[in-house]
Amino acid sequence: MKQKILVLDGISGISLGREIADSLIECAQDVSHCPARDLPVKKFYKLSSAIKKVIHKQILAEDYYRNPKISNSELINLIEQSQADIIFVIGFLYRFFDLNVIKQLKQKHAFKLFLYDTDSCNLFNNKRELLYFFNHELPVYDHIYSFSKTTTEFINKLNHLNASHFPFGAKPIPLATMTQENDILFVGSADMRRIFLLEQLSNFRLSVFGSKWQRNKALISAQLNQQIHSRAIWNETLYQQLFSSKIVLNITRSTFYGVETGINLRIFETLSAQRFLLTDHTPELAELFKIGTEIESYSSSEELVDKVRYYLKNEDKRDKIARQGHQLFLQKYTWNARIKELLTDFK
Repeated sequence: MKQKILVLDGISGISLGREIADSLIECAQDVSHCPARDLPVKKFYKLSSAIKKVIHKQILAEDYYRNPKISNSELINLIEQSQADIIFVIGFLYRFFDLNVIKQLKQKHAFKLFLYDTDSCNLFNNKRELLYFFNHELPVYDHIYSFSKTTTEFINKLNHLNASHFPFGAKPIPLATMTQENDILFVGSADMRRIFLLEQLSNFRLSVFGSKWQRNKALISAQLNQQIHSRAIWNETLYQQLFSSKIVLNITRSTFYGVETGINLRIFETLSAQRFLLTDHTPELAELFKIGTEIESYSSSEELVDKVRYYLKNEDKRDKIARQGHQLFLQKYTWNARIKELLTDFK
């Protein structure tokens, strides 16, 4: 008998949860997908949040409080209608739902609750919110899967919980041949580490896409600003840019890089498209890929510039690495392959 699985998607601004749900369906599971942000928000949410924040901070002296966006009745209706045996959470619950009600529903309906931690590294600069997530949300789960090996080890040591390292995947992208108009493509939001490294490459034919670049315009040279498109791109638009680029550059966010982690979605999307990927080096990277054979890495701005120059001049070597990375992706890192591994844990 099939188990019913509800994919409860807390990171629904991107297609990750939808792709995981689709792969679960392709693996013959009975699956429903619910993007949390699509649920109706409580009436007078902003006003009630402001009032409750004052109460919890000033009167109850709590370091951190988050007023859930979704009403308890909406949550109860969602869980009861799904009749799920397993609820697989993508990202987090606490910003949307009352964790105490989640606990009560879990006890009442006896479903298994699993988390795919995709985003906790983004909290590393916000200690109060990070501690809230670690101390209040993580203990709710039967098991935690994290994209980051560093975070996995951190959770296990700090909370004494059962967490496993589970790297990302991607869906297979139909390959296409296009004129390679870009020497280098970078896709991602702005932060200071990314600005610094991209400045070293501003003399190349560079194309940058992502959010928050406009608000950092004063910190960016005129030459680099001319190569920035301050908008996020996904799906077909992203794939076209990947196919149009000789080198796809990955620069890990400062918070991720500072704790030696950051094997993000862009890595697997690039391998899926059979493009040459140059990413910053972390110990995790060498555990998943053969550096210089399936993927290429850099450890400093100087090495980054040197490798960009080298691989732009050596198309055959660039293409060979891209092909070998693509073959590894097809063997191990399609979402179907990742989900089959996950389902053995679910049973």
